[in-house]
Amino acid sequence: MPVSLTHKNKDFFESVFSVVQLIPAGRVTTYGAIAKYLGAARSSRMVGWAMNTSHRIGGIPAHRVVNRNGILTGKWHFSNEKEMARLLKAEGIEVVNDIIVQFSVFFWDPSKELKID
Repeated sequence: MPVSLTHKNKDFFESVFSVVQLIPAGRVTTYGAIAKYLGAARSSRMVGWAMNTSHRIGGIPAHRVVNRNGILTGKWHFSNEKEMARLLKAEGIEVVNDIIVQFSVFFWDPSKELKID
């Protein structure tokens, strides 16, 4: 179900995009980790909605955001279903059957890596 973009949602989405732009190449994070960092720990689904709209904006490395188990659940929102895995592999992240191999090695936690202002 698409979410309507209210002023409050727009601000949240922009915050999500700001965090995603800070994920280093060769690293990944989760919808939940972003939500927790933004002080909305129970809003991982809303982060997912933001990521779904990010493709219309451009310049946001959406391929670096996966589910809590390292599964490429957002792959359907790319130009084709293999694009997300291709982009991750280009950054040195091994993906097998749409799951990141050694996910914990590549996991980037914004709550640990970024200072909250």
